[in-house]
Amino acid sequence: MISVSYHDDLKEVQGDAPLAALLAVPAASSPFDRLEWWQGLVEHCDMFPLIAVIRHGEARAVLPLYRVKRSIEGLANWYNFTLRPIVSAGADGDALLAEMAEDLAGQAPHITLAKLPDENGETTRLAAAFRKAGWLAFRSQCDVNHVLHVNGRSFADYFVTRPGPLRTTLKRKAKKVEVTLETYFNPDSWAAYEAVYAQSWKPEEGSPAFLRQFAQAEGRAGRLRLAIARAGGEPVAAQFWTVEAGTAWIHKLAHTEASKPLSPGTTLSAALFEQVIDRDKVTLIDFGTGDDPYKRDWMEDIRPRYRLEMYRPLWPGNWPAIARAVVRRLVSRPVSG
Repeated sequence: MISVSYHDDLKEVQGDAPLAALLAVPAASSPFDRLEWWQGLVEHCDMFPLIAVIRHGEARAVLPLYRVKRSIEGLANWYNFTLRPIVSAGADGDALLAEMAEDLAGQAPHITLAKLPDENGETTRLAAAFRKAGWLAFRSQCDVNHVLHVNGRSFADYFVTRPGPLRTTLKRKAKKVEVTLETYFNPDSWAAYEAVYAQSWKPEEGSPAFLRQFAQAEGRAGRLRLAIARAGGEPVAAQFWTVEAGTAWIHKLAHTEASKPLSPGTTLSAALFEQVIDRDKVTLIDFGTGDDPYKRDWMEDIRPRYRLEMYRPLWPGNWPAIARAVVRRLVSRPVSG
């Protein structure tokens, strides 16, 4: 028998041994799939959780959610690269997700899930589960994800294929800054990162406390890669990466506006790419979401990220939104000749 429960106390989730194992390293090979990540969102980003847990014997499926008025959304924010359902290996995921979708009809009339991947059919399976349960599910692309598949190359083999202007910039500017790269949490280096970010083109940090807590935890686990570039002894650029299960995740990068002529970001990126390719031996480098032009200089592949909007069709409050979604779908369809 399949059962569905909802948890706003994350300690309850920890008390379920099969579920705790599913959400811990190494089973959770992405930082965004771990209970600690969700705890950080709750503690520092004012997100009240609604963790959907589906059980069938020892099999588990889980989807992190939170309530927004009458609606439900995925428990994720700007720091997430992805949001996805997590299912026990060997479980009948389609059956578990279908049961969850049917049960969620009693929780809210409208659900929004964004930053969904589909490399392993996650978006497709979720949409099918909700439609089977009587929801209207509208799928759209909401973002892109730039990645690099290393394919066994060394850093030298990879870098020689980069655009000529990028290689020239590194050759001319690399010696103009000093680079330090640490694999543990150093409060002084983190302070340097925060100082650089405050003087950069980046918007104000959404939750500095969340990010610091995450960096500290990754440092304790040996997954942190924090690089600082200095000119004249002053920090002018910083990048925050993590490495896990064969993937390097590029979380944050910034440089001061005044240091732009030195191209310190290019020098830092090269140092970190060399670190994760030649020493950490990763197979994938993930540059997160966003289609910033500079990402194309370093990455080779682009993957879509999707949004699912799900509506209960008999709920009157949903009818205007359903009508708009139908119109958007009709307008976006190509006209046949």
